[in-house]
Amino acid sequence: MPEPRQMRLGAFMRPVTIHTAAWRYPGAYTDANFNFKHLKRFAQTLERGRFDAFFMADHQALLNMPIQALKRSGTVTSFEPLTLLPALAVVTERLGLIATASTTYNEPYHVARRFASLDHLSGGRAGWNLVTSGNPHEAMNFGRDEHVEHDARYARAREFFDVVTGLWDSWADDAFIRDVESGIYFDPEKLHTLNWKGAHFKVKGPLNIARPVQGWPVIVQAGASEAGRQIAAETAEAVFTGQTSIVEARKFYADVKGRMEKVGRSPDHMKILPGVFVVVGDTVEAARAKKRKLDSLVHPDSGIASLSVALGTDVSGLALDGPLPEIPESNASQSGRQRLVDMAARENLTVRQLAQIVGGSYGALELVGTPETIVDQMEEWFSTRACDGFNVMFPYVPEGLDDFVDRVIPELQRRGLFRKEYEGKTLRENLGLPRPENRFFS
Repeated sequence: MPEPRQMRLGAFMRPVTIHTAAWRYPGAYTDANFNFKHLKRFAQTLERGRFDAFFMADHQALLNMPIQALKRSGTVTSFEPLTLLPALAVVTERLGLIATASTTYNEPYHVARRFASLDHLSGGRAGWNLVTSGNPHEAMNFGRDEHVEHDARYARAREFFDVVTGLWDSWADDAFIRDVESGIYFDPEKLHTLNWKGAHFKVKGPLNIARPVQGWPVIVQAGASEAGRQIAAETAEAVFTGQTSIVEARKFYADVKGRMEKVGRSPDHMKILPGVFVVVGDTVEAARAKKRKLDSLVHPDSGIASLSVALGTDVSGLALDGPLPEIPESNASQSGRQRLVDMAARENLTVRQLAQIVGGSYGALELVGTPETIVDQMEEWFSTRACDGFNVMFPYVPEGLDDFVDRVIPELQRRGLFRKEYEGKTLRENLGLPRPENRFFS
């Protein structure tokens, strides 16, 4: 008899929270974003709660917003992910460590080396969030005047994936003999030189790091545009999504899993995890009061600037108490823009109201209530195939994170929806994902 399906939970750490005003909330750590002592505590708390992974978002530029808004942001200084996560690997044992690395402003060899190193250092707990960069200001830090066009970014990303995974397969798993008597360190027959020549990259290889513990670090993707869905179906093993409607989430789930079957992949080999912003209270009203307090700390400058970034167009000149007008397409994230346009139309929101939402939870699914009401909603999404679990966003730290681990996790476990102990030692084992075969060595 097959084991009952279990939720998977990631923690969306940016590196701590997404809410603009989180650092201002009473009792919150104001420097949590850039304080290793705090980050160590958060990672260990997540592991105590049996979370699958600590997921760190990243930008290679300051957010492209006016200085009047930027000066209020607690994320202007944060650690580089592949410097922070190896440090967290040393102070945790089972928690997965997922870092964002752009395929637009990196080279495949660099990314392959860094994630292979993280996988070895952590004993097989690394994941790579493959993104194409949504912040146009990143281009200006890498010798360009303008951001690479959307479809071109995805074409580069698809080839980037093939090169990186090819480099990870440079060595057979048993290549390293280390025979002291003969003096032979590795078997040359078990080393493959990639010699990649493609439309975007020319990479000789091989990688100068042994094959990762997991074969490949877990591949994560977050795009929901047409191009994003297709690359996810072809490559991703976990997908972070932004649906706020259970109906739309079910459609997305069915679409991406259906695409996997069309390219010859098992739908079970991907976990779809929508972002969820959770505020826990003793009563539903107490939780709502916490959320109101938190949202009241969002300065209007921050809300309007955050909305402008999300839509890819300056909205500061719009009538704030009028409806959102037609928004032109831009070269920023297409799926993120469309999600907010749809939300404004569906809920009849003014520009000001939409800005308040985006400046807070960034328009993510919000679950505000008691542990029981929160788990009721999580269970409905999970049981009706709107998701395989969630990427949890905490409203502030440490209290918001502690509330989830100490109050929501036990309710999930009581209902048999979530593990009480880790299934394995690697991120793949805990997510229930197979170890990929080496394409060059059987």
